[in-house]
Amino acid sequence: MADPELGVDVSNGVDLRNADSKDQVYLEETFYILSKKNSVFRVRLTSKGLSLTKETDGKAKEQTIVLRDIIGSKCMRSKKRRPGAGSCVCSSLVGQPQLKVVEENSGDLDENDISAYLYIYAYILKRSRRTLKRERTTITLRFRSFDKYEDNNKEAQKWRATIKCLITGQPITHMPPSNDKRLLLLLNPKSGPGKAREMFQSKVSSMLQEGEVPYDLHVTKYAEFAREFVRTRNIYNWRAIVAIGGDGVLFEVVNGMFERLDWQQAFQEIPLAILPCGSGNGLARSICHHYNEPYIPQNLTGLTMALCRGKSTPIDVVRIETKSKIMFSFLSVGWGLLSDIDIESERLRAIGGQRFALWAVARLVGLRKYKGVVSYVKIKDVSNLPKPKQAYTLSHSVSHDGALDSPDAEAFIDCDDPSEIFTSAANSKHHQRVDSWYSVNSRRSAFYSTRGSEYHSVTSAGSEMRSPVHACMHGPAPHLPSLMSQLPSHWEHEEGEFVMVHIAYQAYIGEDFLFAPRSQLSDGIIWMLIIKAGISRSQLFSFFLGISEGLHAEANNEYVKMIPVSAFRIVPEGSNGHITVDGEQVEYGPIQGEIFPNLVNVLVPDTK
Repeated sequence: MADPELGVDVSNGVDLRNADSKDQVYLEETFYILSKKNSVFRVRLTSKGLSLTKETDGKAKEQTIVLRDIIGSKCMRSKKRRPGAGSCVCSSLVGQPQLKVVEENSGDLDENDISAYLYIYAYILKRSRRTLKRERTTITLRFRSFDKYEDNNKEAQKWRATIKCLITGQPITHMPPSNDKRLLLLLNPKSGPGKAREMFQSKVSSMLQEGEVPYDLHVTKYAEFAREFVRTRNIYNWRAIVAIGGDGVLFEVVNGMFERLDWQQAFQEIPLAILPCGSGNGLARSICHHYNEPYIPQNLTGLTMALCRGKSTPIDVVRIETKSKIMFSFLSVGWGLLSDIDIESERLRAIGGQRFALWAVARLVGLRKYKGVVSYVKIKDVSNLPKPKQAYTLSHSVSHDGALDSPDAEAFIDCDDPSEIFTSAANSKHHQRVDSWYSVNSRRSAFYSTRGSEYHSVTSAGSEMRSPVHACMHGPAPHLPSLMSQLPSHWEHEEGEFVMVHIAYQAYIGEDFLFAPRSQLSDGIIWMLIIKAGISRSQLFSFFLGISEGLHAEANNEYVKMIPVSAFRIVPEGSNGHITVDGEQVEYGPIQGEIFPNLVNVLVPDTK
């Protein structure tokens, strides 16, 4: 089996026989292990992944690192030894690695070593007790069949190019496909417990470097920064937009995209992604759930791999209308108990997701009731829904009172200021400011940057980006009557007192809250949970105990019911209470929504 650090040495022997007719073999070499006599590795790069067969004294062990677990590779040269160093630079990487390598353009390389080293980076699923997690594995292949470094490097580069073509799903060539476009990363440093910067620096940046994924990182300075950014910039310069933080920063991105005249083209060409550093992290948890990716709080490995591999899939969004605003939601709408817990526990944000559990106890003690009318269009057969439409008519969304302006006022501006950009030293460009990226403890801390990546500062007063144009919401044309109009006769209505009404279109609405076990990322279904007043505290306590496993979803009694719907309207009485959309508080009053399937694309783990 492959060790976490495997150093092997290539021989001249090449065998291109296809041992498995089901897998296409692209490259195959025989490598010798320097530290062990009579041991060789036969390494094959196939359509399935990297096959490693260790042969020692007539015995063979085989391991395959599947392609979906590999994020990248890099060709290196050995580093010049310091005078007096006792170890040989040609020694095998067994145990603590002794070989030091540098990039080819480094001035500190060892000219006497003609070998080319190929580092292959993988994150392999391993079972630890009862859970799965990913373990970083580096396979190091040493090429020295030829007498010149240039020839050995040519062989290593051929492997590297083939690996990259397989990862990106492009035709196999001897030239690696180029990443002309970068990722746009929008990081909210105040999400959740406020560790987004630290988590990115320690867990994400090095993986993006291994995957050779360039990016631009912008740290948000004020509320709605991400929304203004995607609305006013030429976002086609990037190949994906990544929200780093909680669901709130992605909510800003989604709605900023819908404020563009070209929203339809933008969503078709530019997928979105999320790296969860907030308190709720419902969408990230749902994505991992559907793709069997281990979800470990404050571990971003699986979703960072999705950024490296670039696979996307569509998700549903819901068009939400209140008395004064139009917005688009990708997660949930809440009224009552859960919304109270979400909003009122903000004062405990520093403790992360545990704030929800603590505040739930407080709200159970002081249980509230809300009076109003809940209306909905019930889906009678969730197994026989019509195929979701993929095309939508470009239309301008207007609130019931016409408060939103016409799209003619929309304009796009580019607010880039060269003085606010810190460019990676790999570009050999000068920079003026370095305060755009710093650790929690120091403004001068070193950071791990990806080649060609840029860090954009928003830390000084003069650098804030404020759009001079008025925002206007676009998006697909609604099918519902205006918010204050009478509903059609086929709608169903429930009137009275409620403890809560919560509506979601993803499986999870929090890391530990499996709200809708039957939900898919894009299925055209809104799941509405109604809990009426009169339910006992003990029943509510049982409800909270079962939410991590979704046990409430099968409840159907006089107090609790879960209903699949395609549209809804909530009309609360009075003015006291909380209504949330994707965890963000909105104005208290009438609210309605309808689902639009397949409207937004998101990056997801590769499970091929």
